[in-house]
Amino acid sequence: MPVSGRETTGAVHATAVVHHAVRMGGRVVIGPYAVVEDGVDLGDGVVLAAHAVVRSGTVLGAGTSVGEHAVIGGWPQDLKFDPRTPSGVQVGVGVTLREGVTVNRATSEGAFTEIGDGAFLMAGAHVGHDCVLGSNVILANNVMVAGLVHIGDFVFVGGGAAFHQGARVGEGAMVSGLSRMSRDVPPFTMVAERDEVVGLNLVGMRRRGFVRDAVREIKEAYRRVYGGAGSRRARAAEALDARPWLSAEARGFLEFFAEGKRGFVQPRKHGEADAGE
Repeated sequence: MPVSGRETTGAVHATAVVHHAVRMGGRVVIGPYAVVEDGVDLGDGVVLAAHAVVRSGTVLGAGTSVGEHAVIGGWPQDLKFDPRTPSGVQVGVGVTLREGVTVNRATSEGAFTEIGDGAFLMAGAHVGHDCVLGSNVILANNVMVAGLVHIGDFVFVGGGAAFHQGARVGEGAMVSGLSRMSRDVPPFTMVAERDEVVGLNLVGMRRRGFVRDAVREIKEAYRRVYGGAGSRRARAAEALDARPWLSAEARGFLEFFAEGKRGFVQPRKHGEADAGE
């Protein structure tokens, strides 16, 4: 039986196993021995490399590419999960999922693990169940993201870094390779090693075109939270009440501390983290 949409220009290799009910846009390319299960939606221009597996409940946005031996929409690594649960993975537009990437579907009925537009997951990266990755997130090789982790827009994560279940990573943060994050990472910060904040991601803000006044306010907000001892949550709340914050970015930095259950990354033992000049 024909695959829905297969009449549009594209190429499905003769050895690929594609369920007849797959919803397929135009110019889709499916390589040798790829497997696409029932209930999958492939947007325009999606490319699946050889041996890629896209499981039921997965939606791939237009222009997304999936590398060799990647598995998208696999069962959550949760002993309590019932495979009959109708859940899935929602992948945005223009996403690149390289060789051996694994993305597990959500654990609740009707829920999705989400990957935002323009994300780039390098070879061997893993994204667990119920995660939410924002737009333009980059995960380098072999990054390990446990279930229920939220990663904000424009976050960069170095190779081999690992995140504890339920952690949050704020917008524009940079996480060094081989780091171990079991606490929440505030927006625009740089973190390393085991839950250590080492400063602000000033280069990332400059590349995104942040105006000087916004950067200045973010620096001040950072110093108010990390410039002394005590509860980071309390210091952020005090800073919010202390004066008006004109930039949405600085307010967002401070408001990040009002939520979360895992606590927050802390300065290195030998001194307070540097806000930069």
